[in-house]
Amino acid sequence: MLDNPSFIRALEKNINRGTAYCVRENNGSPGANLLGAVLFSSSNAPSYKIGWLSVSSQSRGRGVATVLLYQVLSLVQPSSEVSVITFGDDIPNGKAARSLYKKFGFIPSNELIPKGPEGGSRQKFILTIPDRGLS
Repeated sequence: MLDNPSFIRALEKNINRGTAYCVRENNGSPGANLLGAVLFSSSNAPSYKIGWLSVSSQSRGRGVATVLLYQVLSLVQPSSEVSVITFGDDIPNGKAARSLYKKFGFIPSNELIPKGPEGGSRQKFILTIPDRGLS
Protein backbone atom coordinates (compact mmCIF):
# COMPACT_ATOMS: atom_id res chain seq x y z
CA MET A 1 0.00 0.00 0.00
CA LEU A 2 2.71 2.46 0.96
CA ASP A 3 4.22 2.49 -2.53
CA ASN A 4 0.93 2.95 -4.41
CA PRO A 5 0.59 6.53 -5.80
CA SER A 6 -3.21 6.54 -5.33
CA PHE A 7 -2.78 5.46 -1.74
CA ILE A 8 -0.16 8.17 -1.16
CA ARG A 9 -2.52 10.85 -2.52
CA ALA A 10 -5.32 9.62 -0.24
CA LEU A 11 -2.92 9.51 2.71
CA GLU A 12 -1.74 13.08 2.10
CA LYS A 13 -5.35 14.28 1.82
CA ASN A 14 -6.17 12.65 5.17
CA ILE A 15 -3.01 13.97 6.83
CA ASN A 16 -4.09 17.48 5.82
CA ARG A 17 -7.51 16.78 7.36
CA GLY A 18 -5.92 15.53 10.58
CA THR A 19 -7.35 12.03 10.15
CA ALA A 20 -4.13 10.23 9.21
CA TYR A 21 -0.61 10.09 10.57
CA CYS A 22 2.61 8.71 9.15
CA VAL A 23 6.19 7.89 10.04
CA ARG A 24 8.85 8.79 7.49
CA GLU A 25 12.46 7.72 7.35
CA ASN A 26 14.61 9.80 9.75
CA ASN A 27 11.45 11.76 10.71
CA GLY A 28 11.71 13.28 7.25
CA SER A 29 9.42 15.76 5.60
CA PRO A 30 6.96 14.90 2.79
CA GLY A 31 8.84 13.10 0.07
CA ALA A 32 11.04 11.11 2.49
CA ASN A 33 10.53 7.35 2.44
CA LEU A 34 7.24 6.39 4.05
CA LEU A 35 7.70 3.73 6.77
CA GLY A 36 4.11 3.46 7.99
CA ALA A 37 0.76 5.22 8.20
CA VAL A 38 -2.55 5.02 10.02
CA LEU A 39 -6.03 6.35 9.24
CA PHE A 40 -7.94 7.36 12.36
CA SER A 41 -11.46 8.68 12.81
CA SER A 42 -12.80 10.55 15.81
CA SER A 43 -15.95 11.77 14.05
CA ASN A 44 -18.17 9.45 16.12
CA ALA A 45 -16.40 9.96 19.46
CA PRO A 46 -16.58 8.45 22.00
CA SER A 47 -16.51 5.65 19.39
CA TYR A 48 -13.18 5.96 17.57
CA LYS A 49 -12.06 3.93 14.58
CA ILE A 50 -8.73 2.93 13.10
CA GLY A 51 -9.51 2.65 9.39
CA TRP A 52 -6.20 0.97 8.57
CA LEU A 53 -2.64 0.78 9.77
CA SER A 54 0.07 -0.16 7.29
CA VAL A 55 3.84 -0.55 7.63
CA SER A 56 6.21 -1.03 4.70
CA SER A 57 7.59 -4.55 4.46
CA GLN A 58 11.18 -3.35 5.04
CA SER A 59 10.13 -1.43 8.17
CA ARG A 60 8.24 -4.21 9.94
CA GLY A 61 9.55 -5.23 13.33
CA ARG A 62 11.12 -1.79 13.92
CA GLY A 63 8.37 -0.30 16.13
CA VAL A 64 6.70 1.82 13.44
CA ALA A 65 3.21 0.41 14.10
CA THR A 66 3.71 0.89 17.84
CA VAL A 67 4.58 4.57 17.34
CA LEU A 68 1.49 5.04 15.16
CA LEU A 69 -0.79 3.34 17.68
CA TYR A 70 0.57 5.44 20.54
CA GLN A 71 -0.10 8.55 18.44
CA VAL A 72 -3.75 7.79 17.75
CA LEU A 73 -4.46 6.46 21.22
CA SER A 74 -3.11 9.70 22.69
CA LEU A 75 -6.02 11.44 20.93
CA VAL A 76 -8.70 9.25 22.52
CA GLN A 77 -10.77 10.73 25.32
CA PRO A 78 -11.58 8.70 28.47
CA SER A 79 -14.69 6.57 28.65
CA SER A 80 -14.61 5.57 25.01
CA GLU A 81 -13.99 2.72 22.62
CA VAL A 82 -11.52 2.25 19.75
CA SER A 83 -12.20 -0.35 17.07
CA VAL A 84 -10.18 -1.75 14.20
CA ILE A 85 -10.83 -4.47 11.66
CA THR A 86 -7.78 -6.57 10.92
CA PHE A 87 -6.85 -9.93 9.45
CA GLY A 88 -8.41 -13.12 10.75
CA ASP A 89 -6.49 -16.10 12.10
CA ASP A 90 -6.36 -17.71 8.64
CA ILE A 91 -4.10 -14.96 7.24
CA PRO A 92 -0.49 -15.78 8.23
CA ASN A 93 0.78 -12.29 7.32
CA GLY A 94 -1.77 -10.79 9.73
CA LYS A 95 -0.36 -12.46 12.83
CA ALA A 96 1.87 -9.48 13.70
CA ALA A 97 -1.05 -7.04 13.44
CA ARG A 98 -3.26 -9.20 15.63
CA SER A 99 -0.46 -9.53 18.20
CA LEU A 100 0.14 -5.78 18.20
CA TYR A 101 -3.51 -4.96 18.87
CA LYS A 102 -3.65 -7.56 21.66
CA LYS A 103 -0.47 -6.08 23.19
CA PHE A 104 -2.27 -2.73 23.41
CA GLY A 105 -5.27 -4.34 25.12
CA PHE A 106 -7.61 -4.72 22.15
CA ILE A 107 -10.00 -7.65 22.53
CA PRO A 108 -11.16 -9.73 19.55
CA SER A 109 -14.88 -9.34 18.85
CA ASN A 110 -17.24 -12.09 17.70
CA GLU A 111 -18.95 -9.71 15.27
CA LEU A 112 -19.17 -11.14 11.74
CA ILE A 113 -17.03 -9.15 9.31
CA PRO A 114 -17.02 -9.61 5.50
CA LYS A 115 -13.98 -11.33 4.00
CA GLY A 116 -11.15 -9.24 2.59
CA PRO A 117 -10.43 -8.79 -1.13
CA GLU A 118 -8.11 -11.82 -1.17
CA GLY A 119 -10.87 -13.98 0.36
CA GLY A 120 -9.35 -14.20 3.83
CA SER A 121 -11.26 -13.58 7.01
CA ARG A 122 -11.33 -10.33 8.95
CA GLN A 123 -11.93 -9.72 12.64
CA LYS A 124 -12.89 -6.67 14.63
CA PHE A 125 -10.82 -5.79 17.70
CA ILE A 126 -12.06 -3.37 20.37
CA LEU A 127 -10.19 -1.40 23.00
CA THR A 128 -12.21 0.10 25.86
CA ILE A 129 -10.72 3.22 27.38
CA PRO A 130 -11.97 3.63 30.95
CA ASP A 131 -13.05 6.85 32.59
CA ARG A 132 -9.99 8.40 34.25
CA GLY A 133 -12.06 10.38 36.71
CA LEU A 134 -11.07 10.57 40.34
CA SER A 135 -13.44 8.64 42.59
